Amino acid sequence: MRWNFVYQRPQHLLSRFGKHYSVYFIEEPVFYDHNDMNLITDAGNVQVVTPHLNQNNKDDITERQSKLVQQLLDEHNINNYIFWYYSPMMYLFSKNFYPSLIVYDCMDELSAFKFAPPQLKETERQLFEKADVVFTGGYSLYYAKKDLHQNIYPFPSSIEKEHFAKARIHNQQPVDQENIPHPRLGFCGVLDERFDIELIREAAQRKPHWNFIMVGPVVKIDEHDLPRGNNIHYLGGKSYNELPAYISGWDIALIPFAINESTQYISPTKTPEYLAAGKPVISTPIKDVVRPYGEEELVSIVHSAEEFVIAGEQLLTQTNRLKWLKQVDEFLAENSWDNTFNEMNKIINETLNINKKSINPKREIYV
Repeated sequence: MRWNFVYQRPQHLLSRFGKHYSVYFIEEPVFYDHNDMNLITDAGNVQVVTPHLNQNNKDDITERQSKLVQQLLDEHNINNYIFWYYSPMMYLFSKNFYPSLIVYDCMDELSAFKFAPPQLKETERQLFEKADVVFTGGYSLYYAKKDLHQNIYPFPSSIEKEHFAKARIHNQQPVDQENIPHPRLGFCGVLDERFDIELIREAAQRKPHWNFIMVGPVVKIDEHDLPRGNNIHYLGGKSYNELPAYISGWDIALIPFAINESTQYISPTKTPEYLAAGKPVISTPIKDVVRPYGEEELVSIVHSAEEFVIAGEQLLTQTNRLKWLKQVDEFLAENSWDNTFNEMNKIINETLNINKKSINPKREIYV
């Protein structure tokens, strides 16, 4: 996961922490032909640190990464800091340091993802033992992990309402979408092993006059396996700033995730984003979408292509959504990344106080 890949939970949160702390986001290494070094890129409120490792050096990679972390601390005179983890695998090369606090933001059940390292579960167990605070990316993941730590809190996906509310206004359509006929059913996000290929294939075949628009990069799956048809359009990855313009041109927004091990505990950020954009949503029965969004009748939950088509037909014939939009706005009123940051920061400071530790706001590091 690179800082500039897809703008999601880590970017939303750490960019906000960066307004109050010095934040260094350490990526996974890249390999090249020169000496080991850190390449640091200024990303606004965050310094992105990309370790570069000599691909011809046969020494232990974990030890070499650890040395680069120490080098970073020394060069920037960082003596009092927090380690914040998104991947337990980063713990392997940072376990011998002495941070004032260890935070694990458990965004997903990473061990269930395709190509997950075999040692991930054991490494996560070690991280749980050492962490002072654990956050989870949703409620289902919280209930699965809550007995593993004494200081754990659920923080489902949040939104920047103002950003996605731009989609409620008629936007000039992007060039690669403007000539696609209506009705348009769209998805934005990474196309990977979580994507329900067969659902989209069958729905597109049942409704050849509906146009399915997929916005996002294809990762970890073969592009040739994706459903194809004259009414299925793959537009590739787009920047975070471009998303409202694309969503504004859709009639229905989609969360077409397969129900499998990799989606058992996910809490899709796109759910509140679509709703903030004012778009009706069709989703497969992902636990953290069913509850609360399905139960509150804010999202249509479907279990098959047949139900998908029925839900789509109903939504496309609705002419007045004012009551629904009012319910959406009331539900999302307190949902924001700013609020999530404030609550997380409060828990961090309370934990520091309990541990009788202190942190200089200009000496913080996140891994």
